[in-house]
Amino acid sequence: ALTGSAEYEKKRVENQTQINLLQDLQKYMQNEGYEVLPSNIGLQDVNLAAAINRYNDVLVERKRLLRTSTENNPTIINLDTSIHAMKENVQVSLDRVLRGLLITKADLDREANRYSRRISEAPGQEREFVSIARQQEIKAGLYLMLLQKREENAITLAATANNAKIIDDAIADDTPVSPRGKIIYLVALVLGIGIPVGIIYLLELTKFKIEGRSDVEKLTCVPIVGDIPLTDEKQGTIAVFENHNNLMSETFRNIRTNLQFMLENDKKVILVTSTVSGEGKSFISANLAISLSLLGKKVVIVGLDIRKPGLNKVFNIPRKEVGITQYLANPEKNLMDLVQLSDVSKNLYILPGGTVPPNPTELLARDGLDKAIETLKKNFDYVILDTAPVGMVTDTLLIGRVADLSVYVCRADYTHKNEYTLINELAKKDKLPSLCTVINGLDLKRRKYGYYYGYGKYGKFYGYGKRYGYGYGYGEHFHDKES
Repeated sequence: ALTGSAEYEKKRVENQTQINLLQDLQKYMQNEGYEVLPSNIGLQDVNLAAAINRYNDVLVERKRLLRTSTENNPTIINLDTSIHAMKENVQVSLDRVLRGLLITKADLDREANRYSRRISEAPGQEREFVSIARQQEIKAGLYLMLLQKREENAITLAATANNAKIIDDAIADDTPVSPRGKIIYLVALVLGIGIPVGIIYLLELTKFKIEGRSDVEKLTCVPIVGDIPLTDEKQGTIAVFENHNNLMSETFRNIRTNLQFMLENDKKVILVTSTVSGEGKSFISANLAISLSLLGKKVVIVGLDIRKPGLNKVFNIPRKEVGITQYLANPEKNLMDLVQLSDVSKNLYILPGGTVPPNPTELLARDGLDKAIETLKKNFDYVILDTAPVGMVTDTLLIGRVADLSVYVCRADYTHKNEYTLINELAKKDKLPSLCTVINGLDLKRRKYGYYYGYGKYGKFYGYGKRYGYGYGYGEHFHDKES
């Protein structure tokens, strides 16, 4: 009875130890994450120990792969799936072994209690001796088991090979691998030069308007007879005055001289036009006429922009109903009665456009225009024709038949470069006689021109009346009377 009781008590202790180990292992497996499970803890079930070792091997492989990849790598994702499946397998095996141990525990408890009842019937001293002997045997067996496990763990640790191995000693170079100074300097030099050049190139590509003489010379072979600087709007439309030796007067003297060289002796009709409104053709027509009149020549300026008459505003002429449109509509009238003397110069006369007609193109195509110009040529030394923008209406091309010289006005920072296609076509097909060009509105504070000195500013000018502001077309009232 004593021997059987001691043997069953020893088995109970071993059984309880296995149960405690499995319960601790269950708690450990409840933790989230990819932690290795304890394996060398004295589990007696070989299959469970093998399942734990396989699970730990897959976890070690996952950690190794994560050194060179991320968790989104397909290999890692596949390993995670395998790990979850193996973990569930370990959990199932653990539960199965634990249930078996609990059943064994119940059997051992029953047998141990049976032997304990038999021993309890023995005398007291003998019973106490048997109890002490039994405890001694149990503790001795437990101690021997722990010593055996410690030796097994020591052997396992000693047999584990190191993952790292030194093949050759490291050799250090004289120059650093990174950063490469020469490459950095070269890249900085290329970027320092390339970026500004690229920006300048892009800025040039985005310049769609002319800026000065150099742009015009690249776009056309039409001769340039003058460059007019930008002037202040407060100075008014009239920029040329008698006995004034200012910069604008000198500029128009230069244009006047160039035009005189281009005109033959018996030629005296100068046509002034532009591509669109706002480029300053009426401003140039008026001041060119004044400059010619200061030579002592009789000059008349004719407002042939009959869709939007503008000379009345330039010269402050109060009556707009009197002008060349009345003569073109009725050539029986006396043309000279419509001509007015200006208050700017005693030699300058003005023939305004008159009332806006409903059929301007038809009026200009009639012979009445030819007769009117012939009459003016007989009575004046120079005839200046202020015409409509050629890029908007065809009126100017009809007027070109009576002109001897054509001045095409372009404006800096206003005229588009692609408009020179029209200018070149007009010159090539000789649609306007003796075509030349004037560059208006040069802002010399932003540009440097060696042949200029101290230019001021010239503001916007294309002074149409308010009732024509709705577009470049016909007026509403042919017979309106305005004072």
